[in-house]
Amino acid sequence: MFRGATAINMDAKGRIAVPAKYRSRFEDVCSNQIVVTIDLFDPCLLLFPLPHWEQLEAKLDTFSNTDPNQRRIKRMLLGHASEHEIDSNGRILLPPVLREYAQLEKQLLLAGQGQTFQIWNEENWHKKIEQDVEALAEGPLDPDSLPELAF
Repeated sequence: MFRGATAINMDAKGRIAVPAKYRSRFEDVCSNQIVVTIDLFDPCLLLFPLPHWEQLEAKLDTFSNTDPNQRRIKRMLLGHASEHEIDSNGRILLPPVLREYAQLEKQLLLAGQGQTFQIWNEENWHKKIEQDVEALAEGPLDPDSLPELAF
């Protein structure tokens, strides 16, 4: 499980270094093979160990090719998916189109989400957390509003 929020930097070439505390997990879980794609709901990226991504792909494969919403979800997630291998220095090169989507600059935040990570522009992360805290203060979460397709 990946948990916690870690501040990281992106270099001028668009590379990020996976924090050392997670590197052995990536080696064990996916032999350093990962997939990065966009988040459908927030301006951030999703980083999946390859086996977990393949589970999501299998779910997406069951989506209808005629339902506009299901086609949109497939197009966005699969169309932006980018396969990578974490290099010997623990780095990943993020493609420009993904960096642009998530408004990534030098200072980033890697947020553990269980089996995945979110990659955020650090300023956007802090704004989102403030919004989340405000929303929680307004009232409890409605369990019926949680999506069936969790990733």
